[in-house]
Parts: sequence; structure tokens; C-alpha cells
Amino acid sequence: MELHVVIEGDKDLAGQLYRQLKDAIRSGRLAAGEKLPPSRLFAEQLGLSRKTVSQAYARLTLDKLLTGRVGSGTFVADGAARRQAPVAPARPLAGAAMAEHWRGMRTPLRHPAPAGSSRYEFIGGAPARDLFPHADWRRCVLHALRQGARSRGLYGDAEGLRELRDGIARHASFSRGVRCAAADILVTNGAQQALDLIARVLVEPGSTVAMEEPGYPPARLLLSAQGANVIGVPVDGEGLVVERIPDGTRLIYVTPAHQFPLGMPMSERRRKALLARAAALGAVVIEDDYDSEFRYEGRPTDSLQSMDTHGCVAFVGTFSKTLSPDLRLGYLIAPPAVLEAVGTAKHLTDWHTSTPAQWALAKFMADGDLHKHIRRCHAAYAARRERIVRRFADDLSPWFELVPATAGIHLAALCRREFDVAQLIALARRVDVGLYPLAPFFHFSAPRQGLMLGYGAIDETDIDPALDRVRDVLQQLG
Repeated sequence: MELHVVIEGDKDLAGQLYRQLKDAIRSGRLAAGEKLPPSRLFAEQLGLSRKTVSQAYARLTLDKLLTGRVGSGTFVADGAARRQAPVAPARPLAGAAMAEHWRGMRTPLRHPAPAGSSRYEFIGGAPARDLFPHADWRRCVLHALRQGARSRGLYGDAEGLRELRDGIARHASFSRGVRCAAADILVTNGAQQALDLIARVLVEPGSTVAMEEPGYPPARLLLSAQGANVIGVPVDGEGLVVERIPDGTRLIYVTPAHQFPLGMPMSERRRKALLARAAALGAVVIEDDYDSEFRYEGRPTDSLQSMDTHGCVAFVGTFSKTLSPDLRLGYLIAPPAVLEAVGTAKHLTDWHTSTPAQWALAKFMADGDLHKHIRRCHAAYAARRERIVRRFADDLSPWFELVPATAGIHLAALCRREFDVAQLIALARRVDVGLYPLAPFFHFSAPRQGLMLGYGAIDETDIDPALDRVRDVLQQLG
């Protein structure tokens, strides 16, 4: 790789080179420890004499910006860079208001430190890192690399690798009863991109969008950023209160299998009512099926998509909860009316999802490793969930009651009495327990006080010691 230097004319050549290298070092473009090209090679690249380059290097060495190492070469000296003051624009930025709009958005699920850093972690949405099938995944990654070596090195289909879409169609049909073929599926960079693509093709400034209250903040913020008028629709024990969906609604976002964040499933009566309301409005329903592979009680419930007879449900799935959020792999099963449009939007935003990752996941699914992994995680999560349920029915019951939930990797605990939840969380962190509040998931109404208890990231044997510490803190709070 050539070092970018521009020499103009034929005067003060060593001075030009000295000044440009000095500026690159001071600004940090040439980092401390960076090795510079040998003077002979650099001279050939620039069309200069070796003496000219050597003179510039010598001046920079005298300035203590470069240092020579016998037998190794010339390097940028430690501490040579200095912080540059930002250049003030000549006039106010034309798009300053929009940039400020994005900068000021609160992103409560972004997990900044110290989130996830306690010894005992009840962080939501995080699968078990210790259960990740490293050996099986490594084998699939090697398969993906071999496939890549045989490819022509061209861009792939925006919709995704056919082999992976076939695997997703089988998986969604088997586990959720979804009616689809590979041609109905779009592979995305996590569920969040699927939401973004639907919003891009259906939402315009002023469009009315309905979503659950409380609900998933990234979905609300994304839809608002597209200019939508987002309306919060309350939930009760049966899920979304369908009759509260306003007229003129264009898009409806729901989590029917495991309401986020409270956890109750949507009743069959409400599901039918929601589909009828969407058909009457001509609205698309986004069914975010983020963690329903893990079900612990009762009979399986139909997905909205499998009940849909009007082609109005967009089914969104993710592998962030079953495998790892690091992979950034999800999918969208789009209704026929928007399938081609979201494919175009995907092509224009990032062309396609990483092909090696798609090959690896396709192999992982084809070999039966995904089902095996889900069964293993299900057994572990069921045991962790049972420990939490038992404790909140026992010594933690004076302070909290759990919202009934039949699926997922988190539970919601509502406060039975008034106390300072923020203080509880702060004191729990002092004793190395990571707790997280429910309040940030309420936006359109007064928040209900409580906790969101994820059990993907905490080992079963750690749950009782962690909840002992929580109980002790609660007793101190009175």
C-alpha cells in the first residue's frame, strides 16, 4: 500500500515531503508505531531522489516525530500525534436540524456500560454465551469458506442465498406453522433491518402506525425516524387491545407470541380480531416473532401469518436469540403485495447480507444443528425460568408479581408496592447483580414500575445467590 503524498512542481521537494509527513503524524493519520516505507522504495513511488526522502526523514527525526530502529526501519515516534481542534464550518450546516434529531434520540436497548458487566446478569434479550455450539459453527464456517473459494467473487442476490432461504422456510414452517416458500423470504441483517425495510416501503411522513404500549423502543424510534405518526395501543392480559387501533392506520407492529416486554401471549380471539381489523384498514401487520422458539407451557399457538387469509402479515424472525446477536442474521417473510418492494429496498440499502455468514447458517440448519441447539437451550432456559418463578412466588412475592408468560427468554415482574426501583437497581449493581427496569418500554402512558428479568445470560446455579442479594437489598429498602 502506498503512503498518500502529493508532490507539486520541482521546487523545495524535501520541504514539501517534510510538511506533508509532519501534518499526517500530527493529525494522527500516521499513528504511533506506524512503519514508513524505506527511503529507496518511497523515492521510487514519488519519483524523487533517495537523498530528498532521506533529508525529509532526517528533519522529522530531529523533530522527534520519527525514530529509527537498526535493522527494522523508520517508525512514527510515540506521542508524536496531537489532538487537532475541529475545523469550524464556514456557515451553519444545512442539515443541522435533522442531524440533531437523530443525535437526540434515546436508545434504551443500546446496552452501554455498565450493562452486561455484573457477575450476575438478568439482562434481557441475551442468549446463553456458554451454550453457543462453537465446534459445530466452526465446521459450518469452514464450509462457507470453501463455498466462497469456488464462487466467482460477485455480488449475491439481495433476497439472500437460496440454500439459506430454503432452510428458513423449513424451520419457520416446522417451528411456527408459517406458510411460506423460499421465494417469500428475504434474509436480513437481524430483525431490525427487516423492520427498517418494511418502514421504508410503507411509511411516509404523517403515516399512522400503531404499536403495542408498552413496546419495543427500537421499533418505535425507527418508525418515527421515517416520519410516521406512531400511536401507542394499550395491551392487557390478552395482548393488544384491537379496538383501540385508530382509523387510517397503515402499519401495525405486534409481538403476539411473547409480548415485549410484559410477556403475555396474544389470545386467539384477539389474533382473529387483529387480522380482521388490518384487512378492513388495508394495513400491514408486522409480526415480530423474536424468541418464540422457546415455549414452556400450554399448547402451541398459531402464528398470525399462518392465520392470515388476506396477505397482510409480514413475519419477522431472528437468529439473535437462538444463536447469537453477533451474527446479525434475521429474515422477513413478506406478504405478496410488498415482497418485490422490500427486495428493492434491501438492494439499495446494503445490496445483500454477508454471503459467508449465510453459507455457514445454511449448513448449520441443513445438518440439523439448529434444532439440536434449540433443544439444548430450551432445557437450560426452562430450568432457569423455573428457579425465577419459584423465588418470585416465595420470598420475593411481597415486592413483585410475575406477568404470566409461556415463551421466550425473559419474564416481567411488576411491583406490588411502591418503592424506588431505580435505587434497587443501583444498590443491586453494588453487590454485582445486574437488574433492568420496565419503565423505559413505556412511552405513550405512565410507566408501570417493575423489572425485566432476562435469564439467557445467567447460569442456573447463579440465580438463587443473585436473588438472595436482591431480597436483602429489598429488605434494606424496607
